[in-house]
Amino acid sequence: MLPRVNQMLFFEIASADEEEAAVEYKARIADELEDGLLIENPLNITSGRMKRLYLGDELSVYYVSDEGIKHYFDSHVIGFRDDVVKLIKIRKPDPERITKIQRRHFLRVSADLEIAVNLSGNVRFVTVTDDVGGGGISFLCDGKWPITSGMEMDCWLLIPYKNGTLEHASFKAEVVRVVDLATGRKQVMSKFIAISDSERQKIIRFCFERQLEFRGR
Repeated sequence: MLPRVNQMLFFEIASADEEEAAVEYKARIADELEDGLLIENPLNITSGRMKRLYLGDELSVYYVSDEGIKHYFDSHVIGFRDDVVKLIKIRKPDPERITKIQRRHFLRVSADLEIAVNLSGNVRFVTVTDDVGGGGISFLCDGKWPITSGMEMDCWLLIPYKNGTLEHASFKAEVVRVVDLATGRKQVMSKFIAISDSERQKIIRFCFERQLEFRGR
């Protein structure tokens, strides 16, 4: 389903500045053209201030369907049109490149990301993930660490984005399954049990970018 006129778009703007890249904006679709969408001037969701966009600005966009499903796509500013108010023209998404994320189903992607893990008893270590998603992560670690199913972990994940910025996402996860590998290492699969919406969105954004990267190869 493509976004339609009067629907609200939510997006972040690619930026080398880490704080700017994390700011979320919203803008209403004013009109639909054959090759693009015309949106109103975006507003900073937190401050309510208007944001000026420039030709070529890259946007990570999502909109929510009536069923509550988030649809993600990448776009960029391709022009402007003077109407009663100035409208911004962005590239219309290719239906094949829209990622859908339902409330209880999150995209997972393979990724080697650095993660710090804190177990009970003040046991701490740093390792790398096997895959990540909006609902949980799995990672590989040394077999000496005392990890079992049902255990809770406090984690800090280092997330690199395609614009060069880095983010940290913190969360509490519960171990769902532990697999002892022939190499002597462990594969630990977990689900999030305590994570803020803003921290989850950081992970979802990374998954979305990684999926588009895979599709483009």
